[in-house]
Amino acid sequence: MQTTFSIIKPDAVANGHAGKILSLLEANGFRIVALRMTRLSQSQAEGFYAVHAARPFFASLVKFMTESSVILMALEREDAVLKLREVMGATNPANAADGTIRKLFAESIERNSIHGSDAPETAAEELKYFFTGIELSQR
Repeated sequence: MQTTFSIIKPDAVANGHAGKILSLLEANGFRIVALRMTRLSQSQAEGFYAVHAARPFFASLVKFMTESSVILMALEREDAVLKLREVMGATNPANAADGTIRKLFAESIERNSIHGSDAPETAAEELKYFFTGIELSQR
């Protein structure tokens, strides 16, 4: 079993798609092992996306991610990182495969409904950023 990290982003939460996304994740074999709805502060969003700080889209990404509530999740299944990337679809919804979360719910390349870790090492860091060890061990 592998655990990965995901965020249902503000656009999907605001548009009432969170339940549908959670259902799709479960239908694809993911077990939700931790889940929390919150509104990210500017400092949380800047810290989480620090890897993109030098990119031209950083300010708009931080603004978007702090505009309303998000759902933070720890998800578990075999090959969780890779499988979540498949279920999410391409970052640009225009390029996403039919039936993927982004094809179904994303508005644009930036307002793309969901974040998922891109590697097991990234997942470990992202999980620690938002969840304490105790939250993840009490399951």
